[in-house]
Amino acid sequence: MGIFSRMETRNLSVNNPKAWDRSLWSIGPQSISGENVNEETALTYSAVWNAVELISSTIAALPLNLMQGSGKTERLADDNNLNRVMHNQWNPYMTAKRGRETQIAHVLTWGNGYAEIVRNGYGAVAELWPIIPERVRPSMKDGKLIYTINMPNGENVDLPYEKVLNLIGPSKDGFTGYSRIGMARKNIGLGMGMETFSAEYFGQGIHPSMAVTMSGSMKDPVPFKKAFNESYGGLSNAHRVMLLEETQKIEKFSIQPEDAQFIQSKQHHISDIARFFNIPPHKLKDLTKSSFNNIESEDASYLRDRILPDLVDLEQSYDMQLLTQAERSLSGKGRLFFKHNVKGLLRADTAARTALYTAMLDRGVFCIDDVLNLEEMPPLADDLGQKRFVQANMTLLEDAGKEPEPPKIIEGKEDEDEETTKVPVQ
Repeated sequence: MGIFSRMETRNLSVNNPKAWDRSLWSIGPQSISGENVNEETALTYSAVWNAVELISSTIAALPLNLMQGSGKTERLADDNNLNRVMHNQWNPYMTAKRGRETQIAHVLTWGNGYAEIVRNGYGAVAELWPIIPERVRPSMKDGKLIYTINMPNGENVDLPYEKVLNLIGPSKDGFTGYSRIGMARKNIGLGMGMETFSAEYFGQGIHPSMAVTMSGSMKDPVPFKKAFNESYGGLSNAHRVMLLEETQKIEKFSIQPEDAQFIQSKQHHISDIARFFNIPPHKLKDLTKSSFNNIESEDASYLRDRILPDLVDLEQSYDMQLLTQAERSLSGKGRLFFKHNVKGLLRADTAARTALYTAMLDRGVFCIDDVLNLEEMPPLADDLGQKRFVQANMTLLEDAGKEPEPPKIIEGKEDEDEETTKVPVQ
Protein backbone atom coordinates (compact mmCIF):
# COMPACT_ATOMS: atom_id res chain seq x y z
CA MET A 1 0.00 0.00 0.00
CA GLY A 2 1.40 3.39 -0.99
CA ILE A 3 1.84 6.29 1.43
CA PHE A 4 -0.97 8.33 -0.10
CA SER A 5 -3.33 5.39 0.16
CA ARG A 6 -2.41 4.96 3.80
CA MET A 7 -3.03 8.62 4.53
CA GLU A 8 -6.47 8.55 2.96
CA THR A 9 -7.45 5.19 4.44
CA ARG A 10 -6.53 6.44 7.92
CA ASN A 11 -9.39 8.96 7.77
CA LEU A 12 -12.02 6.34 6.90
CA SER A 13 -14.25 4.73 9.52
CA VAL A 14 -14.43 0.97 9.85
CA ASN A 15 -18.02 1.07 8.63
CA ASN A 16 -16.95 2.61 5.32
CA PRO A 17 -16.57 -0.23 2.74
CA LYS A 18 -13.55 1.55 1.21
CA ALA A 19 -11.63 0.89 4.39
CA TRP A 20 -11.53 -2.84 3.75
CA ASP A 21 -12.47 -3.31 0.07
CA ARG A 22 -9.89 -1.76 -2.28
CA SER A 23 -11.98 -2.65 -5.34
CA LEU A 24 -14.30 0.23 -4.39
CA TRP A 25 -11.52 2.81 -4.90
CA SER A 26 -11.63 4.56 -8.26
CA ILE A 27 -7.93 3.81 -8.78
CA GLY A 28 -8.08 0.09 -8.00
CA PRO A 29 -10.19 -1.31 -10.81
CA GLN A 30 -8.96 1.09 -13.47
CA SER A 31 -7.37 -0.76 -16.38
CA ILE A 32 -4.39 0.32 -18.43
CA SER A 33 -6.78 1.48 -21.17
CA GLY A 34 -8.23 4.05 -18.75
CA GLU A 35 -11.61 2.32 -18.42
CA ASN A 36 -12.97 1.69 -14.92
CA VAL A 37 -13.38 -2.11 -14.84
CA ASN A 38 -15.00 -3.90 -11.91
CA GLU A 39 -17.49 -6.72 -11.47
CA GLU A 40 -20.42 -4.47 -12.34
CA THR A 41 -19.06 -2.18 -15.06
CA ALA A 42 -17.58 -5.18 -16.87
CA LEU A 43 -21.13 -6.42 -17.52
CA THR A 44 -21.66 -3.41 -19.81
CA TYR A 45 -19.25 -5.09 -22.23
CA SER A 46 -21.46 -7.32 -24.38
CA ALA A 47 -19.06 -10.28 -24.52
CA VAL A 48 -18.77 -10.46 -20.71
CA TRP A 49 -22.52 -10.11 -20.24
CA ASN A 50 -23.19 -12.84 -22.80
CA ALA A 51 -20.68 -15.22 -21.18
CA VAL A 52 -22.00 -14.73 -17.63
CA GLU A 53 -25.65 -14.93 -18.67
CA LEU A 54 -25.06 -18.00 -20.85
CA ILE A 55 -23.21 -20.13 -18.27
CA SER A 56 -25.35 -19.16 -15.26
CA SER A 57 -28.67 -19.64 -17.06
CA THR A 58 -27.59 -22.95 -18.62
CA ILE A 59 -26.66 -24.46 -15.26
CA ALA A 60 -29.62 -22.96 -13.38
CA ALA A 61 -32.06 -24.27 -16.01
CA LEU A 62 -30.98 -27.88 -15.36
CA PRO A 63 -33.29 -29.66 -12.89
CA LEU A 64 -31.54 -30.09 -9.53
CA ASN A 65 -32.98 -32.90 -7.41
CA LEU A 66 -32.31 -34.22 -3.94
CA MET A 67 -31.85 -37.96 -4.37
CA GLN A 68 -31.75 -40.81 -1.88
CA GLY A 69 -30.28 -44.25 -2.43
CA SER A 70 -27.39 -46.59 -2.11
CA GLY A 71 -25.72 -48.72 -4.73
CA LYS A 72 -27.93 -49.25 -7.78
CA THR A 73 -31.21 -47.95 -6.35
CA GLU A 74 -32.04 -44.25 -6.30
CA ARG A 75 -35.25 -42.36 -5.68
CA LEU A 76 -36.30 -38.73 -5.71
CA ALA A 77 -36.46 -37.45 -2.13
CA ASP A 78 -39.43 -35.21 -2.88
CA ASP A 79 -40.70 -35.69 0.68
CA ASN A 80 -37.69 -33.71 1.96
CA ASN A 81 -38.19 -29.93 2.28
CA LEU A 82 -34.65 -29.28 1.01
CA ASN A 83 -35.66 -30.66 -2.39
CA ARG A 84 -38.41 -28.04 -2.58
CA VAL A 85 -35.96 -25.25 -1.71
CA MET A 86 -33.34 -26.23 -4.31
CA HIS A 87 -35.76 -27.34 -7.03
CA ASN A 88 -38.71 -24.94 -6.71
CA GLN A 89 -38.36 -21.94 -4.41
CA TRP A 90 -35.35 -20.44 -2.61
CA ASN A 91 -37.40 -18.06 -0.48
CA PRO A 92 -40.86 -16.45 -0.57
CA TYR A 93 -39.72 -13.94 -3.22
CA MET A 94 -37.31 -15.93 -5.39
CA THR A 95 -37.57 -19.08 -7.47
CA ALA A 96 -34.88 -21.73 -7.20
CA LYS A 97 -33.78 -21.10 -10.77
CA ARG A 98 -33.40 -17.37 -10.18
CA GLY A 99 -31.52 -17.88 -6.92
CA ARG A 100 -29.10 -20.42 -8.36
CA GLU A 101 -28.55 -18.28 -11.46
CA THR A 102 -27.72 -15.24 -9.30
CA GLN A 103 -25.25 -17.18 -7.15
CA ILE A 104 -23.50 -18.75 -10.16
CA ALA A 105 -23.24 -15.32 -11.82
CA HIS A 106 -21.51 -14.05 -8.68
CA VAL A 107 -19.01 -16.92 -8.88
CA LEU A 108 -18.28 -16.11 -12.53
CA THR A 109 -17.55 -12.45 -11.78
CA TRP A 110 -16.42 -12.05 -8.14
CA GLY A 111 -15.10 -15.60 -7.69
CA ASN A 112 -17.46 -16.43 -4.81
CA GLY A 113 -21.21 -16.81 -4.53
CA TYR A 114 -22.72 -16.46 -1.05
CA ALA A 115 -26.20 -17.22 0.26
CA GLU A 116 -27.52 -17.12 3.81
CA ILE A 117 -28.98 -20.42 5.02
CA VAL A 118 -32.16 -20.04 7.07
CA ARG A 119 -33.17 -23.16 9.01
CA ASN A 120 -36.45 -24.00 10.70
CA GLY A 121 -36.95 -25.14 14.28
CA TYR A 122 -35.95 -28.70 13.35
CA GLY A 123 -32.63 -27.59 11.85
CA ALA A 124 -33.71 -28.27 8.26
CA VAL A 125 -32.96 -25.76 5.48
CA ALA A 126 -36.08 -23.64 4.92
CA GLU A 127 -34.84 -20.67 2.84
CA LEU A 128 -31.79 -19.34 0.99
CA TRP A 129 -31.04 -15.62 0.52
CA PRO A 130 -28.24 -14.43 -1.82
CA ILE A 131 -25.60 -12.06 -0.45
CA ILE A 132 -23.62 -9.61 -2.61
CA PRO A 133 -20.00 -10.91 -2.55
CA GLU A 134 -18.40 -7.47 -2.17
CA ARG A 135 -19.97 -7.23 1.30
CA VAL A 136 -18.56 -10.55 2.57
CA ARG A 137 -15.18 -11.23 4.17
CA PRO A 138 -14.34 -14.82 5.20
CA SER A 139 -11.89 -15.29 8.07
CA MET A 140 -10.83 -17.79 10.72
CA LYS A 141 -11.75 -17.02 14.33
CA ASP A 142 -10.89 -19.38 17.19
CA GLY A 143 -10.28 -22.14 14.69
CA LYS A 144 -13.68 -21.72 13.04
CA LEU A 145 -14.60 -20.18 9.67
CA ILE A 146 -16.87 -17.14 9.92
CA TYR A 147 -18.24 -14.69 7.36
CA THR A 148 -18.36 -10.97 8.19
CA ILE A 149 -21.20 -9.23 6.34
CA ASN A 150 -21.09 -5.46 5.92
CA MET A 151 -24.72 -4.32 6.06
CA PRO A 152 -26.03 -1.27 4.11
CA ASN A 153 -26.37 0.66 7.39
CA GLY A 154 -22.65 0.16 8.09
CA GLU A 155 -23.13 -2.54 10.71
CA ASN A 156 -20.99 -5.70 10.54
CA VAL A 157 -22.69 -9.05 11.16
CA ASP A 158 -20.79 -12.31 11.69
CA LEU A 159 -22.36 -15.49 10.34
CA PRO A 160 -20.93 -18.91 11.21
CA TYR A 161 -19.92 -21.42 8.56
CA GLU A 162 -23.13 -23.41 9.08
CA LYS A 163 -25.32 -20.45 8.05
CA VAL A 164 -23.63 -19.55 4.75
CA LEU A 165 -23.65 -21.42 1.44
CA ASN A 166 -20.35 -20.48 -0.22
CA LEU A 167 -19.70 -21.48 -3.83
CA ILE A 168 -16.06 -20.97 -4.81
CA GLY A 169 -14.53 -20.65 -8.26
CA PRO A 170 -10.83 -21.17 -9.07
CA SER A 171 -9.00 -20.22 -5.89
CA LYS A 172 -5.54 -19.88 -4.37
CA ASP A 173 -6.43 -20.84 -0.79
CA GLY A 174 -9.72 -22.72 -1.20
CA PHE A 175 -11.75 -20.04 0.60
CA THR A 176 -11.68 -16.96 -1.64
CA GLY A 177 -12.00 -17.41 -5.39
CA TYR A 178 -10.13 -15.44 -8.00
CA SER A 179 -12.11 -12.57 -9.48
CA ARG A 180 -12.42 -13.49 -13.14
CA ILE A 181 -13.05 -9.82 -13.93
CA GLY A 182 -9.88 -8.85 -12.08
CA MET A 183 -7.85 -11.44 -13.97
CA ALA A 184 -9.22 -10.24 -17.32
CA ARG A 185 -9.16 -6.53 -16.42
CA LYS A 186 -6.68 -5.55 -19.16
CA ASN A 187 -8.55 -7.45 -21.89
CA ILE A 188 -11.97 -6.26 -20.76
CA GLY A 189 -10.70 -2.69 -20.35
CA LEU A 190 -9.26 -2.71 -23.85
CA GLY A 191 -12.53 -4.03 -25.27
CA MET A 192 -14.54 -1.41 -23.37
CA GLY A 193 -12.09 1.28 -24.49
CA MET A 194 -12.60 0.28 -28.11
CA GLU A 195 -16.37 0.43 -27.64
CA THR A 196 -16.05 3.91 -26.13
CA PHE A 197 -13.74 5.04 -28.93
CA SER A 198 -16.06 3.72 -31.64
CA ALA A 199 -19.06 5.43 -30.03
CA GLU A 200 -17.23 8.77 -29.93
CA TYR A 201 -15.78 8.15 -33.38
CA PHE A 202 -19.21 7.89 -34.97
CA GLY A 203 -21.01 10.20 -32.56
CA GLN A 204 -18.63 13.17 -32.63
CA GLY A 205 -16.38 12.57 -35.64
CA ILE A 206 -16.89 13.86 -39.18
CA HIS A 207 -17.33 11.01 -41.65
CA PRO A 208 -19.01 12.14 -44.91
CA SER A 209 -19.49 9.51 -47.59
CA MET A 210 -18.92 11.94 -50.49
CA ALA A 211 -18.04 15.54 -51.41
CA VAL A 212 -19.23 17.85 -54.19
CA THR A 213 -16.51 20.07 -55.66
CA MET A 214 -16.95 22.95 -58.05
CA SER A 215 -15.00 25.86 -59.47
CA GLY A 216 -15.54 29.26 -57.94
CA SER A 217 -17.52 29.86 -54.75
CA MET A 218 -21.17 29.53 -53.72
CA LYS A 219 -22.76 32.58 -52.11
CA ASP A 220 -25.43 30.66 -50.15
CA PRO A 221 -24.70 26.91 -49.89
CA VAL A 222 -27.64 26.18 -47.56
CA PRO A 223 -30.35 25.85 -50.27
CA PHE A 224 -28.03 23.65 -52.36
CA LYS A 225 -27.26 21.35 -49.43
CA LYS A 226 -30.94 21.06 -48.55
CA ALA A 227 -32.01 20.29 -52.11
CA PHE A 228 -29.12 17.83 -52.58
CA ASN A 229 -29.96 15.89 -49.41
CA GLU A 230 -33.68 15.78 -50.22
CA SER A 231 -33.00 14.47 -53.72
CA TYR A 232 -30.22 11.96 -53.09
CA GLY A 233 -30.04 11.32 -49.34
CA GLY A 234 -31.43 8.16 -47.70
CA LEU A 235 -31.93 4.60 -48.84
CA SER A 236 -35.02 5.35 -50.96
CA ASN A 237 -32.99 7.73 -53.16
CA ALA A 238 -29.96 5.47 -53.53
CA HIS A 239 -30.50 4.66 -57.22
CA ARG A 240 -31.77 7.98 -58.53
CA VAL A 241 -29.95 9.70 -61.42
CA MET A 242 -27.80 12.55 -60.12
CA LEU A 243 -27.79 15.83 -62.05
CA LEU A 244 -24.80 18.15 -61.59
CA GLU A 245 -23.88 21.60 -62.80
CA GLU A 246 -21.21 21.91 -65.50
CA THR A 247 -18.32 22.46 -63.09
CA GLN A 248 -19.50 20.19 -60.25
CA LYS A 249 -17.80 16.84 -59.53
CA ILE A 250 -18.48 14.00 -57.08
CA GLU A 251 -15.71 12.52 -54.93
CA LYS A 252 -16.64 9.38 -52.92
CA PHE A 253 -14.91 8.40 -49.68
CA SER A 254 -14.25 4.73 -48.84
CA ILE A 255 -13.51 3.20 -45.44
CA GLN A 256 -9.90 3.61 -44.42
CA PRO A 257 -7.71 0.50 -43.95
CA GLU A 258 -7.08 1.37 -40.30
CA ASP A 259 -10.84 1.57 -39.72
CA ALA A 260 -11.32 -1.91 -41.19
CA GLN A 261 -8.50 -3.23 -38.99
CA PHE A 262 -10.22 -1.63 -35.99
CA ILE A 263 -13.35 -3.71 -36.66
CA GLN A 264 -11.26 -6.90 -36.87
CA SER A 265 -9.61 -6.06 -33.54
CA LYS A 266 -13.03 -5.92 -31.87
CA GLN A 267 -13.74 -9.45 -33.07
CA HIS A 268 -10.40 -10.64 -31.71
CA HIS A 269 -11.29 -9.43 -28.20
CA ILE A 270 -14.40 -11.64 -28.22
CA SER A 271 -12.10 -14.67 -28.49
CA ASP A 272 -10.08 -13.37 -25.51
CA ILE A 273 -13.20 -13.15 -23.36
CA ALA A 274 -14.24 -16.63 -24.51
CA ARG A 275 -10.90 -18.03 -23.31
CA PHE A 276 -11.26 -16.43 -19.88
CA PHE A 277 -14.68 -18.05 -19.47
CA ASN A 278 -13.61 -21.32 -21.17
CA ILE A 279 -16.35 -21.34 -23.78
CA PRO A 280 -16.23 -21.62 -27.60
CA PRO A 281 -16.29 -18.22 -29.37
CA HIS A 282 -19.47 -19.10 -31.26
CA LYS A 283 -21.30 -19.13 -27.91
CA LEU A 284 -20.56 -15.39 -27.76
CA LYS A 285 -22.07 -14.99 -31.23
CA ASP A 286 -18.66 -14.89 -32.96
CA LEU A 287 -19.17 -17.14 -35.98
CA THR A 288 -16.12 -16.02 -37.97
CA LYS A 289 -14.39 -19.40 -37.55
CA SER A 290 -17.45 -21.62 -37.17
CA SER A 291 -19.19 -23.82 -39.70
CA PHE A 292 -21.93 -26.42 -39.77
CA ASN A 293 -19.23 -29.10 -39.56
CA ASN A 294 -17.58 -27.97 -36.31
CA ILE A 295 -20.48 -26.32 -34.44
CA GLU A 296 -21.72 -29.69 -33.14
CA SER A 297 -18.29 -30.69 -31.82
CA GLU A 298 -17.84 -27.26 -30.22
CA ASP A 299 -21.20 -27.61 -28.48
CA ALA A 300 -20.10 -30.99 -27.11
CA SER A 301 -16.85 -29.39 -25.95
CA TYR A 302 -18.80 -26.63 -24.19
CA LEU A 303 -20.87 -29.17 -22.25
CA ARG A 304 -17.91 -31.45 -21.47
CA ASP A 305 -15.25 -28.84 -20.61
CA ARG A 306 -17.33 -25.99 -19.18
CA ILE A 307 -20.69 -27.20 -17.83
CA LEU A 308 -20.02 -30.72 -16.48
CA PRO A 309 -17.04 -29.74 -14.24
CA ASP A 310 -19.18 -26.97 -12.76
CA LEU A 311 -22.00 -29.42 -12.06
CA VAL A 312 -19.69 -31.75 -10.15
CA ASP A 313 -18.35 -28.86 -8.07
CA LEU A 314 -21.86 -27.58 -7.33
CA GLU A 315 -23.19 -31.00 -6.30
CA GLN A 316 -20.29 -31.59 -3.92
CA SER A 317 -20.68 -28.09 -2.42
CA TYR A 318 -24.42 -28.58 -1.89
CA ASP A 319 -23.86 -32.00 -0.30
CA MET A 320 -21.18 -30.71 2.08
CA GLN A 321 -22.86 -27.46 3.14
CA LEU A 322 -26.60 -28.17 3.02
CA LEU A 323 -26.70 -31.76 4.28
CA THR A 324 -25.69 -32.94 7.72
CA GLN A 325 -23.17 -35.71 8.26
CA ALA A 326 -26.00 -38.03 9.26
CA GLU A 327 -27.96 -37.26 6.07
CA ARG A 328 -24.89 -37.91 3.91
CA SER A 329 -24.42 -41.35 5.48
CA LEU A 330 -27.96 -42.56 6.10
CA SER A 331 -28.55 -46.30 6.12
CA GLY A 332 -31.73 -48.15 5.24
CA LYS A 333 -33.20 -46.02 2.46
CA GLY A 334 -29.71 -44.80 1.57
CA ARG A 335 -27.81 -41.54 1.83
CA LEU A 336 -29.02 -38.17 0.56
CA PHE A 337 -27.21 -36.38 -2.25
CA PHE A 338 -27.83 -33.74 -4.91
CA LYS A 339 -27.83 -34.58 -8.59
CA HIS A 340 -28.41 -32.49 -11.72
CA ASN A 341 -30.58 -33.98 -14.44
CA VAL A 342 -28.28 -33.50 -17.42
CA LYS A 343 -30.91 -34.93 -19.76
CA GLY A 344 -32.29 -31.40 -19.78
CA LEU A 345 -29.36 -30.46 -22.04
CA LEU A 346 -30.82 -32.72 -24.75
CA ARG A 347 -34.19 -31.01 -24.86
CA ALA A 348 -33.14 -28.65 -27.64
CA ASP A 349 -31.41 -31.40 -29.67
CA THR A 350 -34.10 -33.57 -31.25
CA ALA A 351 -31.63 -35.80 -33.14
CA ALA A 352 -29.54 -36.57 -30.05
CA ARG A 353 -32.64 -37.20 -27.97
CA THR A 354 -34.10 -39.58 -30.57
CA ALA A 355 -30.80 -41.50 -30.86
CA LEU A 356 -30.65 -41.91 -27.07
CA TYR A 357 -34.22 -43.18 -26.80
CA THR A 358 -33.73 -45.62 -29.69
CA ALA A 359 -30.58 -47.11 -28.15
CA MET A 360 -32.17 -47.44 -24.70
CA LEU A 361 -35.34 -49.03 -26.08
CA ASP A 362 -33.44 -51.54 -28.25
CA ARG A 363 -31.42 -52.74 -25.25
CA GLY A 364 -34.33 -52.97 -22.84
CA VAL A 365 -33.00 -50.19 -20.60
CA PHE A 366 -36.06 -48.00 -21.22
CA CYS A 367 -39.65 -48.98 -21.68
CA ILE A 368 -42.07 -46.88 -23.73
CA ASP A 369 -43.49 -45.24 -20.62
CA ASP A 370 -39.97 -44.17 -19.58
CA VAL A 371 -39.57 -42.29 -22.86
CA LEU A 372 -43.01 -40.72 -22.55
CA ASN A 373 -42.16 -39.59 -19.02
CA LEU A 374 -38.93 -37.92 -20.21
CA GLU A 375 -40.92 -36.18 -22.93
CA GLU A 376 -43.49 -35.06 -20.34
CA MET A 377 -46.27 -37.10 -21.97
CA PRO A 378 -48.83 -39.39 -20.24
CA PRO A 379 -48.12 -43.17 -20.15
CA LEU A 380 -49.96 -45.68 -22.31
CA ALA A 381 -53.19 -47.15 -20.98
CA ASP A 382 -53.44 -50.64 -19.43
CA ASP A 383 -49.68 -50.72 -18.71
CA LEU A 384 -48.93 -51.36 -22.39
CA GLY A 385 -45.91 -49.08 -22.15
CA GLN A 386 -44.32 -51.08 -19.32
CA LYS A 387 -43.04 -53.89 -21.55
CA ARG A 388 -39.35 -53.97 -22.44
CA PHE A 389 -37.91 -55.25 -25.70
CA VAL A 390 -34.53 -56.54 -26.86
CA GLN A 391 -33.31 -57.58 -30.28
CA ALA A 392 -33.78 -61.31 -31.04
CA ASN A 393 -30.25 -61.74 -32.46
CA MET A 394 -28.48 -60.61 -29.26
CA THR A 395 -26.46 -63.20 -27.28
CA LEU A 396 -24.44 -63.39 -24.08
CA LEU A 397 -20.86 -62.13 -24.15
CA GLU A 398 -19.46 -65.46 -22.95
CA ASP A 399 -21.27 -67.27 -25.80
CA ALA A 400 -19.85 -65.02 -28.52
CA GLY A 401 -17.90 -67.03 -31.16
CA LYS A 402 -19.26 -70.43 -30.13
CA GLU A 403 -20.96 -72.77 -32.57
CA PRO A 404 -24.69 -72.79 -32.08
CA GLU A 405 -26.04 -75.91 -30.40
CA PRO A 406 -28.14 -78.25 -32.59
CA PRO A 407 -31.86 -78.03 -31.94
CA LYS A 408 -33.20 -80.56 -29.48
CA ILE A 409 -35.59 -83.18 -30.95
CA ILE A 410 -38.44 -84.40 -28.81
CA GLU A 411 -38.61 -88.20 -28.62
CA GLY A 412 -41.22 -89.63 -31.00
CA LYS A 413 -41.48 -86.37 -32.87
CA GLU A 414 -38.72 -87.29 -35.35
CA ASP A 415 -40.60 -90.40 -36.64
CA GLU A 416 -43.76 -88.42 -37.17
CA ASP A 417 -41.87 -85.79 -39.13
CA GLU A 418 -40.22 -88.41 -41.35
CA GLU A 419 -43.54 -90.12 -42.16
CA THR A 420 -45.13 -86.87 -43.12
CA THR A 421 -42.23 -85.91 -45.38
CA LYS A 422 -41.91 -89.22 -47.23
CA VAL A 423 -42.89 -89.22 -50.89
CA PRO A 424 -44.12 -92.53 -52.44
CA VAL A 425 -41.94 -93.90 -55.24
CA GLN A 426 -43.78 -94.48 -58.55
